Amino acid sequence: MVKVVEPSVNETEFLLEALSEGKRVDGRGVYDLRSVEITLGVEYGQVEVQLGRTRVAANISAEVVKPRRDKPTEGILLFNTEISPMAAPTFENGIRSEEEVLISRDIEKALRRSRAIDTDGLCIVAGEKVWQIRIDLLFLDHDGNLIDCACIAAITALLHFRRPDITVIGEDVIIHPIDQKPPVPLSIHHIPICITFAFFKNGELLVVDPNYLEQQSKEGDMTITMNIHKEICALSKAGGIPLEMDQVLRCSQIAVIKVTEVTELIQKTLEDDKEARQKK
Repeated sequence: MVKVVEPSVNETEFLLEALSEGKRVDGRGVYDLRSVEITLGVEYGQVEVQLGRTRVAANISAEVVKPRRDKPTEGILLFNTEISPMAAPTFENGIRSEEEVLISRDIEKALRRSRAIDTDGLCIVAGEKVWQIRIDLLFLDHDGNLIDCACIAAITALLHFRRPDITVIGEDVIIHPIDQKPPVPLSIHHIPICITFAFFKNGELLVVDPNYLEQQSKEGDMTITMNIHKEICALSKAGGIPLEMDQVLRCSQIAVIKVTEVTELIQKTLEDDKEARQKK
């Protein structure tokens, strides 16, 4: 069985008392994100993101496959998440916890249902051949808020990824190696970013980007997926205390600011990587 370690009464009381004074145990303000560090790999589509002490690695791969019968002109997106005991002792190999299932669903909802990736642009020959893009997420360290960290890693890896160029002659498809033709970036319409809120004292107190202790002590949480155009792509709330509409609106206003900050960081990181590769 998966071992869940509950915080002690003293830890919870200290946390709530600090939040009542507008402080957090890690020194942040209640609306502050932890520092975000994005490291791009040598190969396209390899990314590691660190949100405070939470760490997630993403890897993107592509292959040519036959499309689904009901969507003959659309490419395929596959999501695979893996949380090993290395991330936290509460996880075990071969056992998918409820938290892992929720994380996987939220990431898929944020990227697939928001139509961020142009799946029509992944079609090669209608009804015969399309690109299948696989997003692998490996959770390395768990110090709270895996969803936001995984979302940043996944969308950054997709933006960084380059698929091989192809030539279509009739029904024959020639895949060109990178040394023959430069690889092609994916067509991405917008950049959805997840921002998670945790609630305490019947919703009177809230924090942005909960750490592990806050996540264990929360009475409820909510994840808003939004892009820089202030469009809400998804909203996820799995149980917990009920929220008033003005609380949801307040969270969405906070999310606008945080999404802008994260998006600008992603774009700057990708631009710096592009310049570095051009100098080589």
